[in-house]
Amino acid sequence: MFGDVQRSRIIAYSAAFIGLIALGSWISIPVGNIPFTLQTLFVLLAGIVMHRYGAIPVLLYSILGVLGLPLFHNGMAGIGVLLGPSGGYLIGFIVAALIAGCAYEHDSRIIRIGGIILATSAIYLFGTAWLMYSLHLALLPAIMVGVLPFIPGDAIKAAAAYLIGQRLP
Repeated sequence: MFGDVQRSRIIAYSAAFIGLIALGSWISIPVGNIPFTLQTLFVLLAGIVMHRYGAIPVLLYSILGVLGLPLFHNGMAGIGVLLGPSGGYLIGFIVAALIAGCAYEHDSRIIRIGGIILATSAIYLFGTAWLMYSLHLALLPAIMVGVLPFIPGDAIKAAAAYLIGQRLP
């Protein structure tokens, strides 16, 4: 373990991205039951920077928030947030970081852009499915509440993540 540069990088980046995702959760604009935050930008960047290991800080962020640290949007914490209307999005973050990370293990620009789009879609998929379950909504109302209002902002965050990722070695 001593002298393992890769493991040290994973630990340092994980700590940094847990902090950035938590910081992004404080930049919150309420949009109905689901707030608009900057978390998705940092989730995508975790995958871009750490590749497949980008899911680690997102998973740890979720675990720490469930255990009671005030890391979720507006300083919320606990299992209630995960079981509430936004819980599906938090689970989708983990999958999204993994998808974006796997895409960034390739040099192809098309695969990377596709990975970011697929990662964002995974957040929507998990979020919408959980909205349907937790609020007893049909598919169309869940999409109207949990996807459509967020598309413009998420498109900007996805483009920003891609542009930042281009500047990284």
